[in-house]
Amino acid sequence: MRARSLVPPLAVLLLAACSGAVEPAPVPPPTPTPPPPATVVPPVASVVPAPTATPAAAVAAPEGPPGKLNVLLITIDSLRADMPWSGYPRDIAPALTAFEKKAVSYTHAYSISSYTAMSVAGLITGRYPGELDRSGYFFSSYPDTVLRFPMLLQKAGVRTLAGQAHFYFDKQHAGFHQGFDDYEMVSGLVADNKTDSNISSPQHLALAEKMLSDKANTGKQFFAWFHFMDPHDEYMPHAGIGPYGKHDRDKYDAEVTFTDQHLAKLFEFVAQQPWAKDTAIIISSDHGEAFGEHKRWRHGFELYEMLVRVPLMVQAPGITPRRIDAHRSGIDLAPTILDLAGVPAEPSFQGKSLVPELYGKPAEDRDVIVDLPRTSDNDRRRALIHDHFKIIAWGDDYSWELFDIGADPGEEKDLKKADKALFEDMKRRYKEAVGKLKDICPRHTDTLKGKDKHHRC
Repeated sequence: MRARSLVPPLAVLLLAACSGAVEPAPVPPPTPTPPPPATVVPPVASVVPAPTATPAAAVAAPEGPPGKLNVLLITIDSLRADMPWSGYPRDIAPALTAFEKKAVSYTHAYSISSYTAMSVAGLITGRYPGELDRSGYFFSSYPDTVLRFPMLLQKAGVRTLAGQAHFYFDKQHAGFHQGFDDYEMVSGLVADNKTDSNISSPQHLALAEKMLSDKANTGKQFFAWFHFMDPHDEYMPHAGIGPYGKHDRDKYDAEVTFTDQHLAKLFEFVAQQPWAKDTAIIISSDHGEAFGEHKRWRHGFELYEMLVRVPLMVQAPGITPRRIDAHRSGIDLAPTILDLAGVPAEPSFQGKSLVPELYGKPAEDRDVIVDLPRTSDNDRRRALIHDHFKIIAWGDDYSWELFDIGADPGEEKDLKKADKALFEDMKRRYKEAVGKLKDICPRHTDTLKGKDKHHRC
């Protein structure tokens, strides 16, 4: 998107869920095949500053929001953390860069998982995907009995609306529509479970403007969510943009620019609305994207930094723009949105509201969990980030990797043998943290990849 005058504060975000009495037919799993190696990409953390050793100091600001706010959540599929505002040298997103300058921006934000079906489900339910009733397929479906934060907003009288641009988000697949008063899809999409060749930002922008112009939606307090898809592979060319080069990262960058141009128009539209002054905007992503790091391309299957570090930035009435280095997660978004809307917290949600630190309170660092449950296509992975260390557990915690992501942002040196005391400490922290989760088996366990024959799931 092109940089223009910045919207008065608002909010933007992530993805996944489905069904009730009758479970929808599963979407066939993808069969990913890595493309030819792309240009060597610097590790994500090499262009995003390492977290400071001390919590972010308090800044002069109001005690909290000036009343109950509208919330606009914009999530952008596959958007990596290394973007122009964090040091990436190519100016591929001027509108988002301008937005970040007037936002509270998190330099060390993590997605809940490494692909949409798990990450978005966690975002809208406030819990980790391994805790959710789900089908067990790669494109998992979530029954309507699973609590989603839009349901709580509805119950409190907040109008809820969403417009989406991928077939998986359709009502018959994931179940993400539960809790929305107005839930619409971009028309004419081609359904492909292996990639996404649709160019949807123009139609998605038009849908967002139509829905936000409807007085039935925005004539009272509302929550709106739009998940922009175009950075997702397949990386399609766009007239007048680039080409930046022939490699996958070059093509991806052009997709980011294309999406940014349409977000610029959405920001301008929002700024002109009478409700803009009472609206918070959140921007984030459901996961990152790999370009050959750890021999991975695209996303999913693993939990390395390039797959799970994402942007997170918030504009809202009365906040003072700043950057916060403390670790945060997409799991914090559900309680944050409830808080901004003035709706009581939900005790079952795993995250914590960001509202106090958005309005100037010190941001204490805290551990982050990243959760990739076992599905029909991938074995289980879980990670814990503590300070500048990260431990990844494979399968049923049968194998481990340990990295100093401050000194080794590319996660190239496994420390579990070199520093046994650190390894034991991180393993203890990991087990304490995940021991508090309420894992459940998915509905279909016969096709789970990597499942131990002695365990149901």
